[in-house]
Amino acid sequence: MAEDVKNTTDNNDDEYEKVCSICRRPESKAGKMIQMGQGMYVCADCMQRSMDTIMKGDFNYDDMMKFTKDIPGIHFMNMADLTGEIPERQKIKKKKAGEKRVPLIDLKDIPAPHKIKEKLDEYVIGQEYAKKVISVAVYNHYKRVATDTMDSIEIEKSNMLMIGPTGSGKTYLVKTLARLLDVPLAIADATSLTEAGYIGDDIESVVSKLLAAAGNDVDKAEQGIIFIDEIDKIAKKKETHSRDVSGESVQQGMLKLLEGADIEVPVGSNSKNAMVPLVTVNTRNILFICGGAFPDLEEIIKERLNKQASIGFMADLKDKYDKEENLISKVTIEDLRKYGMIPEFLGRLPVVFTLEALTKDMLVKILKEPKNAILKQYEKLLELDEVKLEFDDDAMEAIAEKALERKTGARALRSIIEDFMLDIMYEIPKDNNIGKVTITRAYIEKTGGPLIETRTMGFLPG
Repeated sequence: MAEDVKNTTDNNDDEYEKVCSICRRPESKAGKMIQMGQGMYVCADCMQRSMDTIMKGDFNYDDMMKFTKDIPGIHFMNMADLTGEIPERQKIKKKKAGEKRVPLIDLKDIPAPHKIKEKLDEYVIGQEYAKKVISVAVYNHYKRVATDTMDSIEIEKSNMLMIGPTGSGKTYLVKTLARLLDVPLAIADATSLTEAGYIGDDIESVVSKLLAAAGNDVDKAEQGIIFIDEIDKIAKKKETHSRDVSGESVQQGMLKLLEGADIEVPVGSNSKNAMVPLVTVNTRNILFICGGAFPDLEEIIKERLNKQASIGFMADLKDKYDKEENLISKVTIEDLRKYGMIPEFLGRLPVVFTLEALTKDMLVKILKEPKNAILKQYEKLLELDEVKLEFDDDAMEAIAEKALERKTGARALRSIIEDFMLDIMYEIPKDNNIGKVTITRAYIEKTGGPLIETRTMGFLPG
């Protein structure tokens, strides 16, 4: 029994890196560790500093403060903090000596763009252009990662910027893509990012989330996907006289991440501190996808188009573009610069594309066609109670109309359905005679009720 425990411990030691209990550096950075017992390890540098202090033979307060001052991030040492096991989320997967990086997706296994789009079609309704662009960009990116630039021609990264109204499917598109490719995905929100040294998440925290998604395996993380949502929130603040710590400064700080650099990342934490191990992650092969709704961008586009078409006898009317649908698709880099995105940042996002606002027909399709459509979920729930659930075509149109009124895209569908399904989900388990429920437009508009059919002999829904 004792031997089994010892073997398990040895296997864990082989799988994860040892971390210095004082400076929190992993052995890949600090070198061989000295075991002190009780799960405590000390690197040679920290041990030498300790011995130098002991040799002085004088442990007054000033000496202790001077000793701790030499160690980055540590102000005063508490021996209770140094003992014990490292939390699971802070353990770093060890890379074996001489082991080469293995691509997450083999060159032969990378699905062609049309195959990627076919898979996306099963889950995402509409957005044909966006799905086509993202399929090609991801295909090219993973070809680049798999070949690892085998010849003298270096292929550049195809980082993406997607622009689309809220609820149009930006996050859902990326989540579906990562699931289909089976690669680590981190989703971060740009609203919480600030320049280093200010309250908020450091820019490196987005890479830290990817490392966590890859199970603290650096090699896997270096080939993953990072989706940064609400990217429009880090636009330059107009007419500000204070330091723009959550706007232009964040854009400047993200430049090295997007292009590819060695970043020191805290393991199992969003910020660097004395008790968190740090590991180096290279972002050269990480695909960055940025997304945002960019409110008021249409006004900038409209202003530009009106200026171009307002000269001469054949000038267009100023209100020509007021009612134009999908005006956002006419966006240019100049429009984004005017919005507040700096040119260096935009230059590192070469693939820019837009998503359409959802129409009534698209919302109806979203309700019933995807593999995990909302209506299919409720049909399955009632099927478990041996009740068949159906929706009239008029009822689905009524749900889509209500969603359009809320102006929050596909997100509105769930809340609308939850609202009118509450009573049905509550009442049906009470009566075992109910065999079928049909949702009507009248029930959605609260002018009538659903059609309820009782069971007949031998009736089973399905």
